[in-house]
Amino acid sequence: MTFKKVDVHARSSSTSAASQDKNATFPLDTVDPMGEVTSINVARPRVLEFFAGIGLARMGLESAGFRVAWANDFEADKKAMYEAQFAEDPEHTFSLGDIARTKVSELPKDASLAWASSPCTDLSLAGARAGFAGAQSGTFWHFIQLLTDLGKNRPDVVVLENVTGLASSHGGDDLTAAIRAFNQLGYSIDVLALDARRFLPQSRPRLFLVGAQNPPTDNPDPNSELRPDWLQWVYGDKSLRTHRAALPTPPKPKTEGLGELIEDMPLSDERWWDESRTTAFIGSLSPTQRDRVMRLRRTSGVKYRTAYRRTRKGTAVWEVRPDDVSGCLRTARGGSSKQAVVRLGNKRLQVRWMTPLEYARLMGAGDYNLDSARTNQALFGFGDAVAVPAVAWLAENYLMPLVKGDLVTLGAPVDEALNG
Repeated sequence: MTFKKVDVHARSSSTSAASQDKNATFPLDTVDPMGEVTSINVARPRVLEFFAGIGLARMGLESAGFRVAWANDFEADKKAMYEAQFAEDPEHTFSLGDIARTKVSELPKDASLAWASSPCTDLSLAGARAGFAGAQSGTFWHFIQLLTDLGKNRPDVVVLENVTGLASSHGGDDLTAAIRAFNQLGYSIDVLALDARRFLPQSRPRLFLVGAQNPPTDNPDPNSELRPDWLQWVYGDKSLRTHRAALPTPPKPKTEGLGELIEDMPLSDERWWDESRTTAFIGSLSPTQRDRVMRLRRTSGVKYRTAYRRTRKGTAVWEVRPDDVSGCLRTARGGSSKQAVVRLGNKRLQVRWMTPLEYARLMGAGDYNLDSARTNQALFGFGDAVAVPAVAWLAENYLMPLVKGDLVTLGAPVDEALNG
């Protein structure tokens, strides 16, 4: 019999016999007394994946031992990429359409985790900041309604992933409303800030709300890198039910590595901009940026930088990052949101748009199936997603131990693990 080890950071001294069984080594197939073969999927906690996009959250969750059983998204282009990436699975359903029209009867009733990467357009600095009242970010409330309708079948653990702008949206009122909505469903909430830059050379800070029906003991940590000062007000609000799980410190933010992920492309490739367009690019740089770029151009060897087009005082200009790290990838609807690659060194300067493969690599999904994806379809899909290794780290260190009971002090009343 073949076995696969699923590391969920089990701590046998603090788990029941049942949870120890869940943390055991899982056989890839199990033969019951009647000779029937049972899939390993039976032993893997099931997940509902709301606002699934192209499935990067799924990749991170399943690398930690979860199994996504149901997914939903509104956009057909994202569904097409999702289905191209994942093999056809009779135990998985993708529901295409407006979440407002999703019926609770469509959802599996035995899921352990519900993951929601709800739209961030109305919360991000690049959006209109309408908050949860906005047409797109307001879909969060349909997610809450489905959890409500699940009743006793709702998952023990929920996660809401969004931009860090949620913490300040409407003076913190939107985050408070989200926490209170989860509280009313029986979830205590932990709020974490985690940047993909801790795993990848891309600056991509995100907020994660982790809700637990059976939360771990509160562990205050005034110097937490996961709960910086600008989040501490959440835990000071005694009207909210919150907890702080004891978690390891994530890796330090990367300061380099972009160049290693850039596609090897001949200088004669037609995707490099022509002389006229490159000259216009240089001309749009501020004097300070132009001086820095030209210094790099004169150095020996090849360096890569990323650039965004922005509007300053009504004029479109380019801004080049000074470091070997990518700016935050964004949804590519409109030229200003697309990111360019600048190749510098050996007295050369060349510019082109970043490719889908480079987007995939910067999201921790370098092996993603891009065979049938159009360029803008891929750029939008990755720019609107969550980085795979950030999800995997959270799943391995928090979500799987939480689902399996490893983080809960056994025998302690739930209220003792809650603030307020």
